[in-house]
Amino acid sequence: MILDLTDDTVLRELWTVQRLAYAVEAELIGFDGIPPLHESLDELRACGETFLGLYDGEGLAGAVSYVLDGSTVDIHRLVVHPRAHRRGIATKLLDALPEGPQSVSTGTLNEPALRLYRGRGFVETGTHDVAPGVSITHLARP
Repeated sequence: MILDLTDDTVLRELWTVQRLAYAVEAELIGFDGIPPLHESLDELRACGETFLGLYDGEGLAGAVSYVLDGSTVDIHRLVVHPRAHRRGIATKLLDALPEGPQSVSTGTLNEPALRLYRGRGFVETGTHDVAPGVSITHLARP
């Protein structure tokens, strides 16, 4: 389902899940400078991305955001509430994205995310450093 970020309740739910999910990634990669981890509600609302969300009995379980770059689906965020880890939420969210080539980036030390993307046919296209000892891996899927 598309998340309506003009709805304050939906926005706050997404913001909370995002902060919890990126806190887990920050721990995995040893870096808490992940921009969405420090984003305000207003910044999230104005980001210009399309968000798809998946709910369970306790609320928002996860979300994925993307921007279309021509025919390429550029995945900007994929967040899963820690209570919903290992339940296939991320896979279901990726399956809900529009058809076409896809690109995504994640922390090079975020092995769970890299396993997920590789398992879904993504291949690494490069890396770049974002801070001393911290790099981002870029992946794509045709």
